Amino acid sequence: MASEPRRVEHQQTDKGYVPVYTTAVVDQPWDTYTAEDHATWATLFKRQREILKGRASREFLDNQERFGLAPELIPRFEDLNAVLGKATGWQLVGVEGLLPELTFFDHLANRRFPVTWWIRRPDQIDYIAEPDMFHDLFGHVPLLLNPVFADYMAAYGRGGVKAHGISPEALVNLTRLYWYTVEFGLIREDDGLRIYGSGIVSSKGESIHCLESPAPNRIGFDLERIMRTRYRIDTYQKTYFVIDSFEQLMDATRPDFAPLYERLAEQASIPAGEVLDTDHVYQRGTGEGWSRDGDV
Repeated sequence: MASEPRRVEHQQTDKGYVPVYTTAVVDQPWDTYTAEDHATWATLFKRQREILKGRASREFLDNQERFGLAPELIPRFEDLNAVLGKATGWQLVGVEGLLPELTFFDHLANRRFPVTWWIRRPDQIDYIAEPDMFHDLFGHVPLLLNPVFADYMAAYGRGGVKAHGISPEALVNLTRLYWYTVEFGLIREDDGLRIYGSGIVSSKGESIHCLESPAPNRIGFDLERIMRTRYRIDTYQKTYFVIDSFEQLMDATRPDFAPLYERLAEQASIPAGEVLDTDHVYQRGTGEGWSRDGDV
């Protein structure tokens, strides 16, 4: 039975940011959302939809339409679940904030996607440390309507449960995969590179930076390369990885990861901004690639 919801956020201490974890599953307290909450949703929704024109993947934008997401009111989880359950068998569950790794993996493995029930305050419009409802609903949920991506997320959850029992290093490798695909992934479409990662589509600045800034690297998908690559959570990304399709993502991650973890344990990690001689690097926005010596 779901408990009464709390708003659980990080703590700022003399040692800096301290994440606070919770395991509770809660009912969405929709009737308690204030006019300010709905206005925050509307502000964020309108801004991101405008920014994502010509930047987000067609699948992401089309699936937002399938859900009927709109700026007027915060969506009801039960309405979204009616659409999602029929499409891919997933369900949204309300949570209070950050989940422990194993709890999160278990939800995904059982086709439950945790959505934070509360939305950021107006003073947090441009940045919030935790994933709030806007990040989760606007950014993550639309691609769960895609059967291949939905299967990838469930497989990731099962892999996470397994990695949790192998070693801390295996979890680090797997976390990097989530970061560089689910959160900050790019996809090559006919008209160029497009965004599908939720951490990008829910961020005004990152949506522009990832495609239009000359600073970051945009590298073709390589599973081992991704799982060796470090990342930062407090700045725009220095590296993005580009998939050709969601099928490519699922196919690459279908085999057992145990031998992969053994190989990775013998290799050094890679700084986020580093480009290797073997990397396939994409030009900004075109979807075309070039090698280190400039050949297309």
